[in-house]
Amino acid sequence: MKNNDFRPVMRTSRVIAALGLSAVVAAVAAPLKETTAVHTRPDRASAAITYLKAGTEPTPAPDGVATTPAGWMAVELPGPFEGYVENKDLSKSLDVKPGTPIRLAPKADAGVLVTAEKGDKVEITGLRGRWTQISLEKKIIGYVNIGGVPGYAPPIATAPATSAPSGSSAPMQPAPMAAAPVTPGVYGVAAPGQAAPTVNLNDANSLPRQFAGRFVSTRRPFTPRRPYDYALNDDAGKRYAYLDISKLLQTDQIDKYVGHSVVVFGTAKPVPNSKEMVIQVETLQLK
Repeated sequence: MKNNDFRPVMRTSRVIAALGLSAVVAAVAAPLKETTAVHTRPDRASAAITYLKAGTEPTPAPDGVATTPAGWMAVELPGPFEGYVENKDLSKSLDVKPGTPIRLAPKADAGVLVTAEKGDKVEITGLRGRWTQISLEKKIIGYVNIGGVPGYAPPIATAPATSAPSGSSAPMQPAPMAAAPVTPGVYGVAAPGQAAPTVNLNDANSLPRQFAGRFVSTRRPFTPRRPYDYALNDDAGKRYAYLDISKLLQTDQIDKYVGHSVVVFGTAKPVPNSKEMVIQVETLQLK
């Protein structure tokens, strides 16, 4: 048999492969019949990145078709995404080191959203003890189960997703995850023209809470140093608490928060021999 005899067979194989890929892509692009979780891996036990609402048409990821097992489809998610990396995985220039697992929650056993690559567009948005919260601007591939499990809805690894606009094909993005359970309400927030609420130190001594306000530096040239270098101002621009940041390990990032509205999670207590209050900061993030 001559080499030319193989050409029709090869052409046929390519046509079949192309038709197969087109069929898969068409199936993927069909509107979803119910709210569906997008997983980090083609495995129902893996963490959910986000949820797609019923009626959404997922964006297929052709590069993932060949490696996606039966019963699953690979879809593209546009971002941005909230993720967490350990402080030790940041370079001196505060870039995420390539090869670092970016996790869906500030826990060592949390699901991995993606592995950091050189050139990734990352913005630091918060500090959580030994973890740094980041925003990742990048397209990633997720996996949707199409095996047909009625009512299947695994727990999402972050907070509940934000609803996508009606008729939009964009996937819903996870809302920022709370650092820990807190009592209702955020101290330091008031209606326009009103002073911020007063914190009751009788119960704040032992119960961590959320506090909101403007993060400011107390350091001033040619003036005595304050008990703490940072403070939280209320809506009226008045200091209502000092901030003790000694529990935050990555303190070289602190100055980026100065002048910005933040949410602090921590425990409030009186400053000895004064009428001032100090918050022992456990987590810090931009509001």
